[in-house]
Amino acid sequence: MMTSAESAPRADVDLHAHTTASDGTATPEQFVAAALAAGLSAVAVTDHDTVDGVGPVTEAAAGTGLRIVPGVELSAHDADGREVHLLGLHLSAPHVIAGSLARAREDREMRATQMVARLNSEGIAITADDVREAAAGAAIGRPHIARVLVARGIVKTMQEAFDRWLGAGKPAYVEKPRLPVDDAIAMVHAAGGLAVYAHPGEAGTRERVGAFAAAGLDGLEVRHPSHSAAEIKRLRGLARDLGLVPSGGSDWHGAAAGPRALGSMRVTADWLALHDQAVANRAAGRAGPPLA
Repeated sequence: MMTSAESAPRADVDLHAHTTASDGTATPEQFVAAALAAGLSAVAVTDHDTVDGVGPVTEAAAGTGLRIVPGVELSAHDADGREVHLLGLHLSAPHVIAGSLARAREDREMRATQMVARLNSEGIAITADDVREAAAGAAIGRPHIARVLVARGIVKTMQEAFDRWLGAGKPAYVEKPRLPVDDAIAMVHAAGGLAVYAHPGEAGTRERVGAFAAAGLDGLEVRHPSHSAAEIKRLRGLARDLGLVPSGGSDWHGAAAGPRALGSMRVTADWLALHDQAVANRAAGRAGPPLA
């Protein structure tokens, strides 16, 4: 008898993508159009610290056959103070964490204001209102500041903005308020979702991922544009060893082509079937996802 993973269609999915609700450039309608053009059968909406994009994208996808996976991306910190990005996928009750997400967005705006002040002290004349205008109501992030710097001709590219001013250790950088990984995982579970360690790369050691798994982590983002072929192979084995669901996505923010284009990671639907089984297991109070 075939398992649900073995019988699942092989159409690609993308389980990490952003809209204009945070720092992506695609509106809900553009998001859906891009997913359909990429031939995806399902796509996750994982905006930073907000689920405001989920409803509009779901509405835009109505009648298209495209499955929308409700999600969020949280910034957390481990016990050593190192930043960890956590995806919450398959959120069935996002309203439960709405208050926490609203506070996170307030923290983002405060951080942006502080970064603007540091830029001002370096002789760069932009304002917090400029950044809010660039965000257009979305959850504010460093990319919005970078866009202002590009628009004003202060830097030529978004990457230059980070390399010169906004990246960790650069003159305008301000550290994020710290959300412990355990609390971030608990938030995702409270919303009915699966907690997935996003783009771990070399930092995703067995010891570190094992500690997160002990705290309730459900999955590991194996396929990501920042991962080498060797890292993908290692992380896939680690997920299998630790009983975590494998996940993957482009971390799309609107690129039309290249390694971060929507669907570029070629994640097949059998991984999504494993997610679905893990969600069912958690709802039934059973520990552990199925293994591929």
